[in-house]
Amino acid sequence: MRIGIVVIMMLFLASCAIFGPPTELDDTKGLSAERIYEKASERMASKDYKKSVEYLKKLESRYPNSKYGAQAKLDMAYAYYKQQDAAQCVSTIERFIKIHPNHPNLDYAYYLKGVAYFKERGIVEKATFQDVSDRDPKVLRQSFLAFKDLLTLYPNTRYGKDATERMIYLKNKLADHELHIARHYMKVKAYVAALNRAKYVIESYPDSSFVEEALVIMISAYDNLGMDDLKEDNLRILKQNYPNSLMFSKGKDTKKQDWWKFWDKD
Repeated sequence: MRIGIVVIMMLFLASCAIFGPPTELDDTKGLSAERIYEKASERMASKDYKKSVEYLKKLESRYPNSKYGAQAKLDMAYAYYKQQDAAQCVSTIERFIKIHPNHPNLDYAYYLKGVAYFKERGIVEKATFQDVSDRDPKVLRQSFLAFKDLLTLYPNTRYGKDATERMIYLKNKLADHELHIARHYMKVKAYVAALNRAKYVIESYPDSSFVEEALVIMISAYDNLGMDDLKEDNLRILKQNYPNSLMFSKGKDTKKQDWWKFWDKD
């Protein structure tokens, strides 16, 4: 009897080796688009984002032209976002925008794109313990441009307030990045390069909180380059817009440059 059981088990194992492991049952077979979407939503609600994506992919492939097929791609992007996969999130959104240019939730797509990049910025900061202003600001610009597209195309969107607040933050980070480089150029006496960075901040981010510092760098750079007329012009602009600037509040002689070299304090 025991020999018979052993033989049966050996035959079973041999058949597994020949035909491979049993395939996982497809629990969506024969289901409607609505029911598959419900299953995906249930998984999303329980934070099983990986399984939710699996359902959404099946839904999209089987019912691409249904209302659930379009929504599936948006939900998929959100699931990738929750998994901190910004690249997959953004690429999914971009495909969605291309395929469904008139979708009623297109504003949400642009908003999610901006937020995905924005969150990636935070992950980089936490992982490296380094402020993004010291790093390549590409991800900051991508987030900023996504929010800018959103507000340009949908000025009355319900995501406008949050997008605007995030853009203000991003503007300051981008301006800070430019001045981080300008400070370095001032240290190594590359005054023209520092001047160009400071000018860029004033032209590109005129409502950021770093315009005053940009003007001070320009004044110092012009002074070191012996361009007195331009130096005085920028001094007047600084005095007019920032009358309480440190350059004036301490009663220092603005012809001397050593006291305003705040970048040498790093």
